[in-house]
Amino acid sequence: MSPTFPHRRLGQGLSVSAIGLGCMGMSDFYGPSEEATNIAVLDHALDRGIDFLDTADMYGVGENERLLSNVLKRRRADVVLATKFGNVRAPDGRMLRIDGSPAYVAEACDASLARLGIDTIDLYYQHRVDPTVPIEDTVDAMARLVEAGKVRHIGLSEASATTIRRAHAVHPITAVQSEYSLWSRDIETDVLPTCRELGIGFVAYSPLGRGFLTGALPAAQALAADDARRKHPRFQEENAARNQSLVEAVKDLAQARGCTPAQLALAWLLAQGEDIVPIPGTRKVERLDENAQSAFITLDTNELARIDAVLDANPVAGTRYPADGMAKVNV
Repeated sequence: MSPTFPHRRLGQGLSVSAIGLGCMGMSDFYGPSEEATNIAVLDHALDRGIDFLDTADMYGVGENERLLSNVLKRRRADVVLATKFGNVRAPDGRMLRIDGSPAYVAEACDASLARLGIDTIDLYYQHRVDPTVPIEDTVDAMARLVEAGKVRHIGLSEASATTIRRAHAVHPITAVQSEYSLWSRDIETDVLPTCRELGIGFVAYSPLGRGFLTGALPAAQALAADDARRKHPRFQEENAARNQSLVEAVKDLAQARGCTPAQLALAWLLAQGEDIVPIPGTRKVERLDENAQSAFITLDTNELARIDAVLDANPVAGTRYPADGMAKVNV
């Protein structure tokens, strides 16, 4: 493992690599992948010092956790492992419900531990807030997992500022995870300030706009038939054409900086605060190396101002999820 890769602290002193690795796409949502290649990417990340691996029980309906078990059984000490519960899927992948009931919290944790082949989860998130269960009840059940030694830290994903406050009053929240990138900045209004007030770290998923901000993604109609991005509004033809202006502007800024658009997007996120950790996903070693290099890029105030001007001049077209997905965020 590289001892020199930059690290950051989330809440409660949890130290993680400044860039993490989102593992979802290795098993679900973005078309087919190859297990041996995915394991090679995971090992390469750890070799580089990227120790923060992010998964969830719903990714591949458990298959992503099983994939990570191949690495964890060899390199558990090298990994800060985050997983999530709450999105309940049928064996065929259909979404059934969001479940934050105390009984399900305990059941889901035990199932994740078994699939991962480990004794303790470093960071356990509620993946989506269950509006039918008081957040206090869900977090109390998560706190009991900490007391039992099954979980070290707890977190929330896509929770509102009000929910975060209520949760944190029951048990310290280590991290909040939500989408955050050059084209998804809604958390800046109240979620991020609330996290900072309470000393909670922030984990940014989809920091490259699900690949759109790299400028290398094909049109939605050219993606794999089972690629979930085909249904996302920002990838639909009319919106994608409008959003391409932002991508082109980012390309110009990156060229001026001497980096790739992906590196610029990640460096911008890192510049938003020492409490922010992006977790870009990839299934390629070369893309992982490209993303990792962003941790060594420091943007100055003039560069950040130019990026802000570009963002102001290129408003994003389309919501970040279809309507059913948007109903489950900021709850």
